[in-house]
Amino acid sequence: MFASGSAGGVRPHYRRLVERLETLPIAEFDQRRAAVDLALLRRGVTFTVYNDAQGTERIFPFDLIPRVIPAREWQRIEAGLVQRLHALNLFLDDIYHGQRVLKDKVVPAALVLGAKHFRREFMNFSVPRGIYVHICGTDLIRDDQGNYLVLEDNLRCPSGASYMIENRAAMRRAFPHLFQSYGVRPVEGYSDDLLKALLHLAPDQNERPNVVLLTPGVHNSAYFEHCFLARQMGIPIVEGRDLVVRDTRVFMRTTAGLVPVDVIYRRIDDDFLDPTVFRPDSMLGVPGLVNAYRSGHVALANSIGTGIADDKVIYAYVPKLIKYYLGEEPILPNVNTYLASEPLERKFILENIEKLVVKSANEAGGYGMLIGPASTKAECESFRAQVAANPRNFIAQDPIKLSRSPTWCDGQLEGRHIDLRPYILYGEKITVTPGGLTRVALRKGSLVVNSSQGGGSKDTWVLQGDE
Repeated sequence: MFASGSAGGVRPHYRRLVERLETLPIAEFDQRRAAVDLALLRRGVTFTVYNDAQGTERIFPFDLIPRVIPAREWQRIEAGLVQRLHALNLFLDDIYHGQRVLKDKVVPAALVLGAKHFRREFMNFSVPRGIYVHICGTDLIRDDQGNYLVLEDNLRCPSGASYMIENRAAMRRAFPHLFQSYGVRPVEGYSDDLLKALLHLAPDQNERPNVVLLTPGVHNSAYFEHCFLARQMGIPIVEGRDLVVRDTRVFMRTTAGLVPVDVIYRRIDDDFLDPTVFRPDSMLGVPGLVNAYRSGHVALANSIGTGIADDKVIYAYVPKLIKYYLGEEPILPNVNTYLASEPLERKFILENIEKLVVKSANEAGGYGMLIGPASTKAECESFRAQVAANPRNFIAQDPIKLSRSPTWCDGQLEGRHIDLRPYILYGEKITVTPGGLTRVALRKGSLVVNSSQGGGSKDTWVLQGDE
């Protein structure tokens, strides 16, 4: 029941794991699983589901069977992610300056200039160190041929890194000796690497810069992660009301008075950051923050305006952007995508909607999506009407036979569909944490891995060798 090769056997990089599990009685395995669940509960490893009648906060489901990736496979993933983030940063710099990519008609200007997350306010603004995206979570899937494909890029406030680290800690508690012999690369250095990337942004005049994590507050779905990462990095976690701007400089309120802030790792979307520039009804942001940012007295990660590059319509053009800016072929291809904004492709989508996966351009978490083959006629008709009414806001993709991973469900191992979200940091250079968050669709037959839609997660083991 483990991942099998072409001959139906166990793949080489899973053999040692299989041998260990075969010696473990199911009762003992269940005891270890229960102990891990209890530890996660006590550590508060939760996520929030909005509009949920059963209560908003839930424990993040965790499967004790890890996903294993051999070194050679990971090398290609890593190279592809570095290439992609490099190109996306060049795209953002171009869009907010010369817009050469629009003049050369690589991307239709209307798709960019009319996008929800394009920030005209930041035209010709030079971001610190020239880096727009400092933290990226790119979602990958593996098809039935073993090829990794990019499903989407998360460039605004990507979440999940805390679960990656907690999953590893849970597996070390459950199988301490297996790690010693398997040669699994560590992920625990993520928080240190994140802090280094943030410090790299600090204004030059500050020898000992202060970094804070800005959260929307306890009701946000990723609040556990905000607290976890702030604690891991040893930096304060703040809400908008904890910060104040004086003479284009940001300060944190403390019992000892105002403390200057140099770098803000913000987990708040652009719209809510500064009520004097964006949404005036926002109670989450900091009045005057944008002016302080423009003045060069504080750095933000990620930069304002990055959302244009994770718009699902712009996603379709990323392979062209890689060729345009880097002169290279994409190492990691996209999923085949149809744009409803293009008349011929829109006609194809409308005529074949029950066979396609349709996505809204700016939704996340599994929302705003139709899986045609698994949907009712009424659901398909509803999406058909939405696409026809607002074609700029939708893309469609061919359904992909996602790879499956052995997962412990109802007392036995069964294959469940998975994806992978590696985390890429851009500081002095671009680095990829060797692993990531493997999300798993715990519902049998489901293709939706999001925690808010009934998914869970696995530890991701990147090996130092190929076996």
